[in-house]
Amino acid sequence: MKLIEKLGKEFVITTEMGPVKGALFSESIDKARDYHDIDGINIHDCPMGSLRINAVAMANLIQAELGTETIPHFTCRDRSLLGTQADLLGAHALGIKHILVTTGDPPKHGPYPSKPVYDYNTYDLVRLIKKMNQGLDFNDKEYGGDTEFSVACTALPAARDLDREIEKMEKKIKAGADFFQTQVVYDAEQTIAFAEKAKTLGKPVLVGIMPLKSVKMAQYMKEKVDGIDVPDDIIASMEKDGKTGIEIVCSVIDNIHQHVDGIHIMALGDVKGTNQIVEFTKKLTA
Repeated sequence: MKLIEKLGKEFVITTEMGPVKGALFSESIDKARDYHDIDGINIHDCPMGSLRINAVAMANLIQAELGTETIPHFTCRDRSLLGTQADLLGAHALGIKHILVTTGDPPKHGPYPSKPVYDYNTYDLVRLIKKMNQGLDFNDKEYGGDTEFSVACTALPAARDLDREIEKMEKKIKAGADFFQTQVVYDAEQTIAFAEKAKTLGKPVLVGIMPLKSVKMAQYMKEKVDGIDVPDDIIASMEKDGKTGIEIVCSVIDNIHQHVDGIHIMALGDVKGTNQIVEFTKKLTA
């Protein structure tokens, strides 16, 4: 069953491609080959302003080599309005069916003196993709043929103002969002509260899961990363009880899996850890 057909009907598991080193894309493909039965692989679009292979090109390589559906990220940061439409036509020609729309980390985070473009925001980009699905360009003129993209957008279950976050999701849906992949979660109760409110919007939500590699990482994410909440009891369980990041996220999945449409695993290229989470989740949802 294709990803778009499975969303909202069966429990979905997606993951992401770890960092691809320059032109050594074959190494990343070989690693991705070892992923267990997953429904899709996300490809980042130069996160933190760092150099990565073009996300659409990498997505095409993954689909051609592995037959696994991909979800390349597509940022507002780097492309003009003209370039965006050209790139979307190219993605369609390469067989890409899903696009995750995101603002993109500012270039100042990276090592290059690049200037951000930002001809449009994420809502504008979603609307543009949906226009192109109808064979229309930005100016509502027919360009010849049409595209067939489903659009993923992001959400923050741990947002300080949950009602405001739900409003943002509703606005993205009105623009044309088909499903959501969220920021990572660790607080099961908080996630369930988010999921119950998000259900009223009628679109599938895949909740982000990321194994914590250390207590230091847990504390950093709690204190420094906006939109992520790591409860104190989880940090204590790592410090005092020696619980691993895999054990913690599996416990979270155990508590939330009946309330969400799926999970999106962000394990920073850790194939073994990802497969452990996949195996655990599939037993739960079988």
